[in-house]
Amino acid sequence: MASLCGGIIGMPNVGKSTLFNSLTQGEAQVGSFPFSTVSPNIGIAPVPDSRLEFLTKLINPEVSKAATVQFVDVAGLVKGAHQGEGLGNEFLSRIRGVDVLIEVVRCFKEREIAHLEGDIDPIRDIQIIELELLLSDLEIIDRRLTKLNKLVKSGLTADKERLNLLEKVKVNLEEGHSLRRVFREEEKDKLSKEELLSLKPLLYVANVDEDDLTSPSPLLEKLRRYASREGIDLIEICAGLEAELKELSSEEKKEFLKELKIEGEIDRLIKKVYQKLNLITFFTISGGKEIRAWPVEKGISVSQAAGKVHSDMEKGFIRAEVIAVADLLKLGSIKQAKEEGRVRTEGKDYLVRDGDVIHFKFSS
Repeated sequence: MASLCGGIIGMPNVGKSTLFNSLTQGEAQVGSFPFSTVSPNIGIAPVPDSRLEFLTKLINPEVSKAATVQFVDVAGLVKGAHQGEGLGNEFLSRIRGVDVLIEVVRCFKEREIAHLEGDIDPIRDIQIIELELLLSDLEIIDRRLTKLNKLVKSGLTADKERLNLLEKVKVNLEEGHSLRRVFREEEKDKLSKEELLSLKPLLYVANVDEDDLTSPSPLLEKLRRYASREGIDLIEICAGLEAELKELSSEEKKEFLKELKIEGEIDRLIKKVYQKLNLITFFTISGGKEIRAWPVEKGISVSQAAGKVHSDMEKGFIRAEVIAVADLLKLGSIKQAKEEGRVRTEGKDYLVRDGDVIHFKFSS
């Protein structure tokens, strides 16, 4: 399975690459002109997890590794992207390869960074992006329906269920309806292989002025109301400030934010993307020398989880010893946990739970 990832999208000059650099400690080019990003930037970010911090303090290993999330910084979309404006078709095709859309919406007013539309209007920008996603999907659905109709009529396929579902998609796209809101979960599952942009999980990131963090501007208040009405998660970040903070150590950053009386939102964004990717975390402890947090999709079996650690573990899987991380932290050691009967033995079909600490038994 390819790595699940979040794609950072939005209009040009809204701060996408600055946000990407803050998330991944990357060095993507940041410019005050449109399309300073052409090829996508790819990076990973560690997932903040207090449970890993507590385990590390408890066991004091030589190595402690966090779970990670992959992020892709996609070049800015413009009006007419579905028709190729601003190399739009190329950029839209890159968005199809991501699993969650992180739409950066400009609320900051810095005059030196011109907005392509001439002024700052977050709702207009959102609607431009949404329309381009809808129109791009409509073109694809039209092509697939034409081909599928021919196959059904000729008797080469009897997949009328897919035909009916795609016709329902077309009607909603033509009416400008967000597919995220009109389809049931079971229908979304059936449509997942179609890679429709307007069906991908979405969250907004308001890129704000530093003053907005303590005293929201009318622009930000307007965006908050819009996001609430649409049922879309909104995270507010001053990407410029975060870019400065990434040069500080973790402790220095905490102290700086405390002095400003504001919360750092980068960690919250990473956690939210992790959640929207349907990921959970299990932990392994290797001889007390390494603690590692592993990201896996919710619903994975323990034998499949073993394969994430090493393919030989899945092939030779025998059983797993499992304890909830909360129990381990409370009891202080695996030995104590075993004495109190908190360590369970599970077979290959056991479904991993978030926060499981797992020791795999396998034959080599």
